[in-house]
Amino acid sequence: MEKLTNEERRRRRFSESFKRKKVQEIESGQTKIPDICRIYQVSRSNVDKWRQKYGSMQQKKERLIIESDSDTLKVIELQKQVAELERIIGQKQIEIDFKDKMIDLAEEVYHVDIKKKFCTQPSNGSGTTETNTHTH
Repeated sequence: MEKLTNEERRRRRFSESFKRKKVQEIESGQTKIPDICRIYQVSRSNVDKWRQKYGSMQQKKERLIIESDSDTLKVIELQKQVAELERIIGQKQIEIDFKDKMIDLAEEVYHVDIKKKFCTQPSNGSGTTETNTHTH
């Protein structure tokens, strides 16, 4: 996630429903305050203010329904998936580099242009060749 400037952070506003939902997730144990601070680039003091204003200790008369899937947890899971895919891509690039080096070595040893033969244009697919026909 791209880091926001201080100016961008000051100009944005989180909706009341968003703040309530995040406080709810904290209180239910679905997520932790540092995760919310990191993912949404919000200060700990702001999250603490949200907790004071919207936390269950302040609003006993109102009960919030806890959703089973937290969007914060989804973001964390997606970040893990991105990291895993980046790791896989890195491994595949190493394999490609290795195979390219093996082709280079094979070309040196056998004096054959493997890349040229491999990269030739495919035929038009008809399988026929044009022949000259003579008219008598």
